Amino acid sequence: MKAKTPSESKTVTTKIVLPNDTNPHGNLFGGALLGWMDVTAAICAQRHSRRVVVTASVNNVSFGSAIKESDVVTVEASISRAFNSSMEIFIDVYVENQVSGERIKHSEAIYTFVAVDQNGGAISVPELIPETDEEKERFAGALRRKQLSLILAGKMNPQDATELKKLFLGDA
Repeated sequence: MKAKTPSESKTVTTKIVLPNDTNPHGNLFGGALLGWMDVTAAICAQRHSRRVVVTASVNNVSFGSAIKESDVVTVEASISRAFNSSMEIFIDVYVENQVSGERIKHSEAIYTFVAVDQNGGAISVPELIPETDEEKERFAGALRRKQLSLILAGKMNPQDATELKKLFLGDA
């Protein structure tokens, strides 16, 4: 299986916030944004693996200020790391004011997807080769996040979390 770069699967979705996407205050429902993120990230994971994928977890979501009706929302998803059958997808959300054209980063999230075969069993995915400094930083961080997740789930002994030990204890 040939390794791939994040740019080969990067996925961008742009939406305009319509009245049916908003609450009584005219703000975008958080659940609608989460759905947009999930679909965009799933396409990114499918492009990387060329397989059907399922959402395994939503690891982190941070929201900025309210997104208003008629704002333009851009969701950018890039794979940050591929493991055996799972892929961590980093999502950046930008909001553009239609009148001023100002575009600001609003949110970010980290989702994990697993590639599955025709029977729903996990299947291997290509390795990832990060290229930019940001991609390399996210790539390294993904292993620390995975180790922490495994520890919290009781699937890894903390003493075996080499990357977390480096983070907290240095190279000692």
